Amino acid sequence: MSKSTFNDLKQSEIPILIDFHAEWCGPCKTFGPILSEVKKELGDKIRIVKIDVDRNTKLLEKISIMGVPTIMIYCKGAEYFNAPGVQSKSWIINKLNSIIEAEKQADPAD
Repeated sequence: MSKSTFNDLKQSEIPILIDFHAEWCGPCKTFGPILSEVKKELGDKIRIVKIDVDRNTKLLEKISIMGVPTIMIYCKGAEYFNAPGVQSKSWIINKLNSIIEAEKQADPAD
């Protein structure tokens, strides 16, 4: 993935959670089902994109990802969260719901 494509992802009109992962990463395998549950619960209110770090080394260097898993959450170009490690389902859902609510407050026409 190019830096340009990554920048386009960040402009999503709905919250986008980007999961940087690797096939060989044990915690990443634990995190996958958690993210599936998050998507199932929030549906079309969010978008989840998985980026394999081994296939995107140049991008990782440009955005300084040091470990996996790492998640980043963006909406309309703004970064809301960026951290390594497995996060709990409830924490992610609460974070995403707060972003969804903040965006509604910022744009009451929706």
